[in-house]
Amino acid sequence: MIFGEVPLEDALGAILAHSTHAGDLKLKKGHVLTKNDIERLGAADVTHVIAARLQEADVEENEAAARLTAALRWFGVRAGPAMTGRVNCYAETAGLFTVDADLINAINAVDPSVTIATLKAFDRVAHRQMVATIKIIPFAVASSVIDRITELAAGRTAFEVHGFAGSRIGLIQTTLPSIKSSVLDKTRRVIETRIAANHGVMTSELRPPHARKPLAEAIRELQKSNDFVVVFGASAVVDQDDIVPAAIKEAGGAIHHIGMPVDPGNLLILGELDGKPVVGAPGCARSPKENGFDWVLDRLMANLPVTRADIVGMGVGGLLMEIPSRPQPRDPRPATARANVAIALLAAGQSTRMMGANKLLATFDNVPLIRRSALTAIEAGGRPVIAVLGHMAEQCSASLDGLNVVIALNKHYASGLASSLQTAISNVPASAAGVMMLLADMPALSAIDLQMMIRRFQDSGGQSVVRATFDGKRGNPVILPRVIFDEVFTLSGDVGARHLIESGDIPVIDVELGDAAALDVDTPDMLHQAGGTIAEPIQ
Repeated sequence: MIFGEVPLEDALGAILAHSTHAGDLKLKKGHVLTKNDIERLGAADVTHVIAARLQEADVEENEAAARLTAALRWFGVRAGPAMTGRVNCYAETAGLFTVDADLINAINAVDPSVTIATLKAFDRVAHRQMVATIKIIPFAVASSVIDRITELAAGRTAFEVHGFAGSRIGLIQTTLPSIKSSVLDKTRRVIETRIAANHGVMTSELRPPHARKPLAEAIRELQKSNDFVVVFGASAVVDQDDIVPAAIKEAGGAIHHIGMPVDPGNLLILGELDGKPVVGAPGCARSPKENGFDWVLDRLMANLPVTRADIVGMGVGGLLMEIPSRPQPRDPRPATARANVAIALLAAGQSTRMMGANKLLATFDNVPLIRRSALTAIEAGGRPVIAVLGHMAEQCSASLDGLNVVIALNKHYASGLASSLQTAISNVPASAAGVMMLLADMPALSAIDLQMMIRRFQDSGGQSVVRATFDGKRGNPVILPRVIFDEVFTLSGDVGARHLIESGDIPVIDVELGDAAALDVDTPDMLHQAGGTIAEPIQ
């Protein structure tokens, strides 16, 4: 690939390296220059452009990304389409992510033009969550680089998502006179919640005395009808011959390891009876806070074996967050504050395809759509929620009565979407690191969806665009970081921020939300299919 300043007369077919504005002509980064482009740039007195020109041995970025995708092997993962040199990969089911780190590192070392980024090994993932992204950094890559990576990947599995297997789990809690039943009841609820989150079921519970023989009998009983058994002892384990490990051996089982280099979670017991795991849970697992027990439970529920070597290898990264119940926290410093995100509810449009009705005043379960969307934004934690109104502003505002929202009137709503984006940004307070642009006519979006996007924005340090996707395709809403606010005021007409987002100047994080990110209600038929009722007569 040849890169650099190119005389305009030699730039036909070249790829723009930067977004270029000349007069009323706006060309985005990555645009392939046409004869018409060159004529218009020349008319605007442009004589040179910074561009890339492909050579015979080069592979264009999208083709290169697609070829790399085809060369890699994975399971439980689906790849999206190649766009701007990137292929995103998504979990096909909820489960645990595993990765061949040596292979990924070897691929990333081949050439800086090719990168693969993944989640950490054994991260829990939700259905449709992005687990990896393959990115070609320049506009093209040498075919020899693709060939080398293909050789490296042959016969190896790059990464997998191991789906949760619907495990059946038995719970045992031993008792002593000093243990209150309320503590045992709370522990049961906490463990049931953990198991349900991993798509399993707690089938039964026994509460024998804290003694070797009755505990051994309880283990044998529950082991028969469950995939594995979890035991909470009434007192902490202090020796390999203590009550819980001794009872596992009394039941006919074996102890593989006692203790783990994860804090909280040190006092975990890993045992086995007739090929099924028996786990002695540490006392900290009575709390819902993350601890070493979670790491073991997640793996077992995804049908991943846990060995002594696995346990002793958990020390790096095993210093977890302090749990509040400890009387002497290791580190009393307060948690770092999370970036605030405003949510702009875009509700100024004219509903031109609704045959005279305003879709935002249509009702879902007797609640106007605009109010329903505002309630979702409030529940998601928008700080603040800004309702951008225009068409039928008075009626829309009345539908928001009593809600904690900022009303922002877009007097130029008839000019198109750009004016609503600009109105929204003009009302974002200085305390917000970004703003979510939320279309008010998307009834399938939930507060959990929006919170997921906000968390990803916060985790990125508030410096990335976060965009909802469905099946790997662009969707809504989108979070814009403050660094891009000024550029929004360069837009005009019925144009959104898409070309700003895809210019490549700001990192983009895609969050897969499924069909909810694509479902809007632009027509009466679409509104009725989504469960809405038109609240005013069609004219």
